[in-house]
Amino acid sequence: VQLQASGGGLVQPGGSLRLSCAASGFTLDGYHIGWFRQAPGKEREAVSSISSSGGNTYYADSVKGRFTISRDNAKNMVYLHASDLNPEDTAVYYCAAAQVRGPWLWGMEQEYDYWGQGTLVTVSS
Repeated sequence: VQLQASGGGLVQPGGSLRLSCAASGFTLDGYHIGWFRQAPGKEREAVSSISSSGGNTYYADSVKGRFTISRDNAKNMVYLHASDLNPEDTAVYYCAAAQVRGPWLWGMEQEYDYWGQGTLVTVSS
């Protein structure tokens, strides 16, 4: 069972990136998927999540209107499209999977069963 986040890199302020989260060893359609990030010297924070069906999405206030989460269960992939990036978005971004069990607190790390390694996003001119 493994999650793999990818798509990070160096981008100029105002630019965009698409982060991808791929699963191996299990299928994502039974899981809610979340994106978290950890900036240098800061605690990890929730960025966005999507329910197992894709019918519900959630965003932190800091990224609302700029980031879009989506999923393609047929491809076993989840995406985070990040636009209008600014230096405060610089962080290591992680994807995580929470098995569907009932009520779900999307922003709580403890809700998630599997974590991928992070992908670094650096926003700088």
